[in-house]
Amino acid sequence: MKNGLVRSTIVLVAAFATIAVNMAAVLLPLNGNSTGELADRFQVYFVPAGYVFSIWSLIYLQLVAFAVWQSLKAQRDDERLAGIAPAFVASCVANASWIFLWHYEQFTWSLVAMLVLLGSLIWIYVRLDIGRAVADARMRWLVHALFSVYLGWITVATIANVTSVLDYVGWGGWGISAEWWAAIMLAVACALAAVIGHVRRDALYLAVLVWAFVGIAVKFPDTSIVTPAAWLASIFVAALIALSLWRRSRAGQPLVPA
Repeated sequence: MKNGLVRSTIVLVAAFATIAVNMAAVLLPLNGNSTGELADRFQVYFVPAGYVFSIWSLIYLQLVAFAVWQSLKAQRDDERLAGIAPAFVASCVANASWIFLWHYEQFTWSLVAMLVLLGSLIWIYVRLDIGRAVADARMRWLVHALFSVYLGWITVATIANVTSVLDYVGWGGWGISAEWWAAIMLAVACALAAVIGHVRRDALYLAVLVWAFVGIAVKFPDTSIVTPAAWLASIFVAALIALSLWRRSRAGQPLVPA
C-alpha cells in the first residue's frame, strides 16, 4: 500500500507540474516567446491553425482527471496503473523539457524531448493495449481516452517538430518543395491512421488527426498542393473513424476504446 501511495503521488505531482509549466509558457510567456510565434518562423506547412492548439485544454482536463483518479485509495494497487507510471512520469518530464527547449530556441534538442514524449506515450498505449483490452467504463474514459487523444496529438506534433527542425538546420529537402513535403507527411500520417484504424479501431486517436488536418487546410487555404492534400487526408481519416465505429458496433465493443 505504501509503494502504491508513493507511486500515485509521484504521478499526481508530475501531471500537475507539467500543466503548470505549459501554463507558464502561455501566461508569462517563457523567454518572451510564444509557442505559436516560434513555430511560424519556419517555412513549413505541416502546422495547423492556431485554434487547433486548443486541444491542449482537453488534454489538460484529461490529465487532471487521470492524475486525481489514479491517486485515490481504490486505484493505488492497480497493476495496470503501476505498470505505466514510470513511462507516464517520463512523458511529463519530456513534455516540460520540450517547453523550455522550444521557448529558449533550442530547436534541435526540442526534437529529442519530443521523441522521448512520443516514445513514452506509445509505450503506455501498447502496454495498456488500448483498443483491444477489456476495461471498465472508468478505465476507458479516464485512462484509455486520455492516452488515445494525447498520443494522437503528439503524433501530429512530432511530425511538425521534425519538419521545423529540418528547416532550422537548412536541410534542402532533396530538391522537393516544402509544399510537397507537407503532402508527403500527410500521406504518411494517413498510412499510420489506417494501421491504427485497422488494428485498434481507435476513433478518438483518429479524430485528433482529423482535427489537425482540417486545421492545416484552414491555415493554408490557398496553397495549391497543401490545401487539397489536407482536405483529402481529413476526409480519408474521417472515413476510417466511421469504419472503426461500425466495426466496434458489429463486434459489440464500446465505441470508446476499451
